[in-house]
Amino acid sequence: MKRSLMLMIALLISSIGIATAQTLTVRGTVVSESDGQPVVGAYVLVQGTTLGTITNAEGEFRLDDVPAKATEIIVSYLGMTTASAPVQADPVRVVLKEDRNFLEETIVVAFGTSTKESFTGSATVVGADAIAETQSSDVTRALEGRVAGVQMTTATGTLGSSSPTIRIRGFTSINAGNDPLYIVDGVPYSGSIDNIHPADIESMTVLKDAASNALYGARGANGVIMITTKKAKAGEAVVTVDAKWGINSKALNEYDVITDPAQYYEAHYLALRNSYIDKNGLSAADAHFKAASVVAGSPKDGGLGYQVFDVPEGQAFIGTNGKVNPAATLGRLIEHNGEQFYVTPDNWIDETYRKSLRQEYNVSISGKSGNGSYLASFGYLNNKGIVDGNDMYRYTARLKADYQAKKWLKVGANFGYTNYNWNNGNSAEGSGGSTANVFAFASSVAPIYPVYLRDANKNIMVDGRGYKIHDYGDGMNAGLARPYLQGANPLQEITLNKSNTEGNALNTTGFAEVEFIDGLKFTFNVGLGLDEARYTSTKNPFYGQFATNGGNVSKEHARTLYVNLQQLLTYDKTFNGVHHISLLAGHESYKSTSVNVGASRSKMFSIENSELSGAVVDGESSYSSKSMYNNEGYLGRAQYDYENRYFFNASYRRDASSRFHPDHRWGNFWSLGAAWLINEESWFNAPWVNMLKVKASYGSQGNDAIGNYRYTDTYSVENLEGEIATTFVSKGNENITWETNANFNAGVEFGLFANRLSGSVEYFYRKTSDMLFFFNVATSSGYSGYYDNIGDMRNAGVEIDLNANIINTRDIQWDIYANATHYTNKVIYLPEKNKRQVHEGYEGYETGNKFIAEGLPLNTFFMPKYAGVDKTTGEALWYKDVLDKDGNITGRETTNVYDEATDYICDDPTPLFYGGFGTSLSFYGFDISANFTYSVGGLTYDSGYAGYMSNPSTGGGDNYHKDIFKAWPPANPDSDIPRWQYGDLYPASTSDRFLVPASYLNFQNAQIGYTIPEKITKKIKINRIRIYAACDNIVYWSYRKGLDPRYSFSGSTNTAVNSPIRTVSGGINITF
Repeated sequence: MKRSLMLMIALLISSIGIATAQTLTVRGTVVSESDGQPVVGAYVLVQGTTLGTITNAEGEFRLDDVPAKATEIIVSYLGMTTASAPVQADPVRVVLKEDRNFLEETIVVAFGTSTKESFTGSATVVGADAIAETQSSDVTRALEGRVAGVQMTTATGTLGSSSPTIRIRGFTSINAGNDPLYIVDGVPYSGSIDNIHPADIESMTVLKDAASNALYGARGANGVIMITTKKAKAGEAVVTVDAKWGINSKALNEYDVITDPAQYYEAHYLALRNSYIDKNGLSAADAHFKAASVVAGSPKDGGLGYQVFDVPEGQAFIGTNGKVNPAATLGRLIEHNGEQFYVTPDNWIDETYRKSLRQEYNVSISGKSGNGSYLASFGYLNNKGIVDGNDMYRYTARLKADYQAKKWLKVGANFGYTNYNWNNGNSAEGSGGSTANVFAFASSVAPIYPVYLRDANKNIMVDGRGYKIHDYGDGMNAGLARPYLQGANPLQEITLNKSNTEGNALNTTGFAEVEFIDGLKFTFNVGLGLDEARYTSTKNPFYGQFATNGGNVSKEHARTLYVNLQQLLTYDKTFNGVHHISLLAGHESYKSTSVNVGASRSKMFSIENSELSGAVVDGESSYSSKSMYNNEGYLGRAQYDYENRYFFNASYRRDASSRFHPDHRWGNFWSLGAAWLINEESWFNAPWVNMLKVKASYGSQGNDAIGNYRYTDTYSVENLEGEIATTFVSKGNENITWETNANFNAGVEFGLFANRLSGSVEYFYRKTSDMLFFFNVATSSGYSGYYDNIGDMRNAGVEIDLNANIINTRDIQWDIYANATHYTNKVIYLPEKNKRQVHEGYEGYETGNKFIAEGLPLNTFFMPKYAGVDKTTGEALWYKDVLDKDGNITGRETTNVYDEATDYICDDPTPLFYGGFGTSLSFYGFDISANFTYSVGGLTYDSGYAGYMSNPSTGGGDNYHKDIFKAWPPANPDSDIPRWQYGDLYPASTSDRFLVPASYLNFQNAQIGYTIPEKITKKIKINRIRIYAACDNIVYWSYRKGLDPRYSFSGSTNTAVNSPIRTVSGGINITF
């Protein structure tokens, strides 16, 4: 018995030893060969298994339960060569070398990828980290200030309409489109960028020259933005959760206008008084008495229509010193038609804008094992605008997968879906004279007028439906009538009116890749996009201009379907270890179909029912339409490099566009490029130089962005008393064809001191020939004009891009970047028929306040020149030409009659240079980043300031800038501001008086975060936890408080639009 027991114990111990010997624990550290620092995030995999892990902040790793039969671990890290180490019980030290064939960033180019060293063109990559620093539904916001040569403007901060306008290296056309082409995962994308979730984006690459863009032929002339979505990385599945909550507020600076009601009455009184003295010949005393009695009186007499001060009985409202009686109190009780009203002004800006909430949640899971990889993501954004009636929500989902089905066959697909809903009650935004535009109204109305009606107890009145009663200035408030946009109050209308867009967007790509022999591949790509949107507009039946019609409802449904097919054959081979060639031949076709249908009705049953069936009077305005656009091209590219030193590139594409007549549809586009890696030469002996490359490229691209059917006459079908009739719409020209863009680029790229300092300097020259130009004709012709290929323009400039790693230690990383672009623009040829005027030796034509002429930049200002103030009378003066009897200019003199002033060529909006700079710092788990954009030079027309400096006249009630108190009086004859006098109509008329520097500095965004140490998070089975705070649109500085030169490229400004949104958020990012 005892012997049996001992035998059993021996067997048990033996079996435990055998089981233990079957697995072991492998520990080690991964470091960089270049500096010996730990490599954080390197992937360690046991060869022949799926067992793996990632190195921690110290570069350490640990693998438990490693099979005893395993012999090797594989260690990989992006940008370094893969290394291996033996499986052993003792700790191992793995050294990773820098991968010489790896770029600081992989550049996604036309129909493939490239490396920074071999790339002969001009491109900039913005990665996921930079994208994550921007809080915007539009991912292209992350490019702002990050990419040399890229300019952005934003016309509004309204959600759903706030996507920027982007220009790459200036303007390529006068009348055709200047927008870049978007490519998503290799396929042209025609949907809204708002429908691509920023959290799904791995990188964006901006292609700027012909060597980069020529393979996109017809649509590459304005540059290309390549968007690459994320994909799974090797290793076990990774789950990421990100949540952020924020507050939105107004980021626009207000002009220094009068906000004190008393001061406004004093300013208006002063204008009246001066007018009575100068124009009516009254004495100072009589002028004071009349002005004081009129200032708050009837608008017919020049008064403001409202008296909102309670003045003690028997006392004057305004004293002989021109000041409001200090005993007068703000707020006045008035009895009108047996009802009492408390009349007091409101702050229209405060009532218009609000602080609102923004919340966003994103979840993703990705994994890669065996022959396949997958990524799935879901996002939700709920964003409230900073004005009533403006909000949005968006759901996004993405599923991306690929599978190596056979050694020679790989397939994959990428499905992206977005469901969205946008509200914008202020549909009249941008129109300064619209009674429905709350931004124009609130920024311009005087600070003496109420927003609401109030009762005797000072409470805002409410109607029988529960709505606040707003003051429309038409007598409804105590019988008072204001001169400013009487009968309007857009603040009520944005709460009752509705402008809604709801829709669905599907963006799908798929590929199949067949490798016939080593290096020879055939790839079939398909891209499909489906965008459908339903638009609803309602005008309330209770207040405003549609109340008499019982309200109005309009509906429109739009759907766009586009399909892109690519067939690509590539061959990549290296011969004798020194000769490398890469060949591409392919075919691409693109077809887009858009359909619209809409109708309207009036006499609504209920404001809550916004369907056509909820209204009864047919607007007889139903319509539907269909439009198609096709593009097809054959393409090829050849690349060669010798010993990774000399690189040559040539590409060609023959394209056809349905926008031109069949006889003129085909165009040829090409490029040539070369680069030389000087640091790879045997004679080059500068160990502190890691890369030194010179490059040059030249080529041609096309532009067909003029809309459809421009080559043929178009007509509309009309109802003529129940019979069919046709109406001429537009004149076609069957001879129009491609606008071509010849592009030269040359530059130097460098990496110094172990790539701690890197950057590039590039020169570019772009010439647009055969510009698609719209000719205006006399209205008697029955049409406004037609397109033709006549006109040339060029852009030339220099870009500088610098990146520096100031500190690079185990615990501290500090990086900075800066870029600058200088370019000039010039129209170099115009058709003779458009040289309708000659000014100062330049031949061209006038359009608005611009002069388009040979030898001048596009958007050159053309307007009267301000000559200052007549020191005797205080009147505004302008220059005018003096002509002899034959009409020749013999000199220049001043005039106080605006209509006599001569228009002169002024400067243009093109900045001297522009760009961005920023920094990022990480230390002991903390991370901080800050990014700025700037522009120096160029002019902008400050229309907002011009409006505020306008003298009051009949139909006044507008607000005034405080600079009017600096206007000319006889005691201050040296003032440059004309006299402040009621009825002077022209002092603030268009002139170069209001052309001011367009320079600005913008604190774009900042972020601060903290990553909880891994040794803590591992205890709760979490790989990483980062908490952070972020702010976008922090503050900007410009020439004048309130001026925002970022509104447009043309130098125009507009106070009738929504403010940019400042967002302050806090969030948490968790990785499992």
